[in-house]
Amino acid sequence: MIDVKKIAQLARLGLGEGEEEKFKKELSSILDFVEELKKVPTDNVESTDHVTGLLNVVRKDEYNFLSQDDEVKEAILANAPQKQGRFFKVKRILE
Repeated sequence: MIDVKKIAQLARLGLGEGEEEKFKKELSSILDFVEELKKVPTDNVESTDHVTGLLNVVRKDEYNFLSQDDEVKEAILANAPQKQGRFFKVKRILE
């Protein structure tokens, strides 16, 4: 027997009039479907961690700001709205 009130309490859901019976039927249907899925033979099925099979398609970052000579660094920092020494100054995001 499904205790809809207990599940609703755990999920912090407020059930209105008539919803308890509705959800009892829906939860029973879901649990019945899970029982059906348990019957499917999956012994020889390899687990899937990524459905598309794609690998990381991001290019390698080949630009290293710190390895540039001072003239290049100054040219890049010249475009910064704010800078502090040889670094970009940005708005603080952590307290």
